[in-house]
Amino acid sequence: MLSRTADNLYWLARYMERAECLARILDVTQRLAQLPAAYGGSTNEWTSALLTAGCDELFKQVHGDEVNEANVVAFLAFAPENPSSIRNCFEIARTNARSVRTALTIEMWETINSAWLELKRYSTKSMTREELARFLSFVKETSLRFDGAAYRTMLRNDAFWFSRVGMYVERADNTARILDVKYHVLLPEQEHVGGPLDYFQWASILRSVSALTSFHWVYRESVKPWLVADLLILNAQMPRSLTSCYQNISRYLDDLAAYYGRQGASQRLARTSLTKLGNSRMDDVFQMGLHEYIDAFITDNNRLGGAITEQYLL
Repeated sequence: MLSRTADNLYWLARYMERAECLARILDVTQRLAQLPAAYGGSTNEWTSALLTAGCDELFKQVHGDEVNEANVVAFLAFAPENPSSIRNCFEIARTNARSVRTALTIEMWETINSAWLELKRYSTKSMTREELARFLSFVKETSLRFDGAAYRTMLRNDAFWFSRVGMYVERADNTARILDVKYHVLLPEQEHVGGPLDYFQWASILRSVSALTSFHWVYRESVKPWLVADLLILNAQMPRSLTSCYQNISRYLDDLAAYYGRQGASQRLARTSLTKLGNSRMDDVFQMGLHEYIDAFITDNNRLGGAITEQYLL
């Protein structure tokens, strides 16, 4: 396969996953912002949404210090000046899909193309909260349809493996950022860990990654920070956990290595990260500091992305 084709497939999957993550971030942020003032009226949910998406500095250049619901929703969902807005994610994904049209199945292409056409119906000018909820549902459903179409219709060859690797690298980054921002930003200084606001925020974080029901199935007790972290970092049964993502990344990179007959830096880095996760225990993670642990993971994940690019996509 040409490196250009591999690059388009890899980033197509990453941008589709990123669009879904942004929709989930906006959905959970809106839920948190609507909590009664009795649970904490001085929270900074919309700032945390920008930090989770990694867009806080760019937002300041466009909107200054006016961090409010309207500006953040417009910036993360529709702003052309934000390269990672949902609209731009869909546009870049569609552009990549057109470049590799023959490598995609009919179902995958139709999902992306119809979503792009449907996207033009939405605008921030008339975006009520009900309309925003419909828009976010549309984005999440589009990503799920694309993922399902890829999983159920693609040949298990290098095209499939590159798209899977891209999706899981992006998913791991998003899960890590969601955990990190909640632990260090969302809870106000005057609130106590374990209080009502803390509980609702952690429950909302679980909802943002479709994990609230899974949490209760696994732990069968009330929501606690260390259990949420355990589910989203170490539990391989949870599809969005860091461990699950890296099991899949390592698997599909090994498939690529076997197909092309050569191991490389990306396979070694993926196995190293998977071993670190496998050797981690929640007590050790919190003793080290959850922020420090997640920060190191994000750095390693970015390093892996660079290694994949150098090894296959240039």
